[in-house]
Amino acid sequence: MNGLLLLIICCAALLAGYVFYGRYLCRKWGVGENDQPTPAHTMEDGIDYVPAKAPVLMGHHFSSIAGAGPITGPISAAAAGFGWGACALWIVIGGIFFGGVHDFGALFASIRHGGKSIGEIISANMSKRAKRLFLIFSYLTLILVVAAFASIVASTFGATFNEGVLDVAASTSNARVAMVSLLFIVIAIIFGFAVYRRNVPMGMASIIGVVAIVGIIAIGMNFHPIYLSSKAWMWIVGIYIAVASVAPVWILLQPRDYLSSFLLYAMLALAVVAVIVGHPSMSSMPVFQSAESTTPVFPVLFTTIACGAISGFHSLVSSGTTSKQLDKETDAKPIAYGGMLLECVLAVLTLCAIAYAYSWNAANPDSALKGATAIFGGGIAGMIDPSRGAVYEILYTLLVLTYSAFCLTSLDTATRLARFMFQEFWLDGTKGETPDNVTGYKKVLANPYFATIITVVLGILLGMNGYGKIWALFGSANQLLAALGLLAVATWLSNIGKDNKMFLLPMAFMLCVTIASLFINTRTQLGVIAKGGADWGPYAQVVLGVLLIVLAVVLAIEGIMTIYKQWKAHKVAA
Repeated sequence: MNGLLLLIICCAALLAGYVFYGRYLCRKWGVGENDQPTPAHTMEDGIDYVPAKAPVLMGHHFSSIAGAGPITGPISAAAAGFGWGACALWIVIGGIFFGGVHDFGALFASIRHGGKSIGEIISANMSKRAKRLFLIFSYLTLILVVAAFASIVASTFGATFNEGVLDVAASTSNARVAMVSLLFIVIAIIFGFAVYRRNVPMGMASIIGVVAIVGIIAIGMNFHPIYLSSKAWMWIVGIYIAVASVAPVWILLQPRDYLSSFLLYAMLALAVVAVIVGHPSMSSMPVFQSAESTTPVFPVLFTTIACGAISGFHSLVSSGTTSKQLDKETDAKPIAYGGMLLECVLAVLTLCAIAYAYSWNAANPDSALKGATAIFGGGIAGMIDPSRGAVYEILYTLLVLTYSAFCLTSLDTATRLARFMFQEFWLDGTKGETPDNVTGYKKVLANPYFATIITVVLGILLGMNGYGKIWALFGSANQLLAALGLLAVATWLSNIGKDNKMFLLPMAFMLCVTIASLFINTRTQLGVIAKGGADWGPYAQVVLGVLLIVLAVVLAIEGIMTIYKQWKAHKVAA
């Protein structure tokens, strides 16, 4: 199949899903009923609860949920031997009926619970024990996200040293990305002050912001004097996310994510142009699975392609930061449901880039594109400039910059979310406890600065000391988060007498995917241990894998029993 035709078919299906299924969800849940004010207005504090215009919040939300997932997921699935047909089907069906429902539901439920997280929704509709289990699991998963994304960002900034001597030629591209990223933070702060403290109109500020982005890219491409090792960048990134986690959202989080969204939209547009110009053939990939692949499609495909179809991390973003900034309830559909489907488009574009890259590699083994960054960036740039001239080099650098912007945005959002989780664990929301009104040890543990320091130190240390040894668990853990997010919203809808049927099948499927994946990974790691000579990685994966299976079963039983009791009570009342 031609890549352009695949893109058109997938985009048409996603658009139809947004219009028709999205409208159905709004009607069933009562989105926008009675014109209720959102927590961003009723609980506005100038730090975390700050109303944002829909385009600004869309920039934050889309930048945060995307990260590297919709790019690395399809690339990993292709490397495992899964074909473009299997990947595309899961991206489209998963996005419309799984991921979109999950993200939209989590945001809507959080709005109706005062902007609280999924953990508090579980506490209010299931039990406090279930909340604590969920928060522990979510926090540990976010620490892994912080470690991984900090490492990715540091690697895209870090210079290359050969026996202690700087290799300038090999480090130039990374130095450019680092310089532009630093300047980006500066213009974001200026943008925030201009809009929220000097009341500069959003349209004018956006135009100036886009011009400033072009300007800093031009500066960074020609002036990039900072050449530091990846280790040094890890510490700098740690300091940055510590500050970003506690700073008011209007000064950095909102403006930086909004401005970075222009980069992301530009990348999407560039990728679409590349597919139109290059119209790659998908024949370099199998349709469903290559004959050499021994990796089972179920459950591995559904944990490998996560962010491009459904991802538990999204529910934490929806209920952690986005819900605290939503201006109107009716903005929830385009931001959460639309944001998820836009991410699906990026995943489909990645499939097209993979097909081109694989064709290039077959014809040019000496200059093969290897690694997620090279396959995506080289595939998109190569379709526009097959000769690999100056245009290719410029586009490739810009695509790597955008990829880094994805990761950096998700990184500071994940740090803020982990800070929220750590604080919520020590507070009882049903008693109205907050960091300001508690006393004793809770006063210390629920303090935002203390929670931030603990989170950043754990994340950076794990990132510098082998997070990859347990990274194999992330896919399963992330999809378990998705299953539990679906479960939490389903119990709440059932509790208030709303239709929750659209959650039940996705929830059951993701629980099966998670448990099957954890069993396979645990069995594999036990085999590694049995051979002898294993380091701490396989042992940690076995212990954590078993704990996650138990967690999934316990919370699933508790959630299903809660839904059954609610259904029975409603039936008796009727």
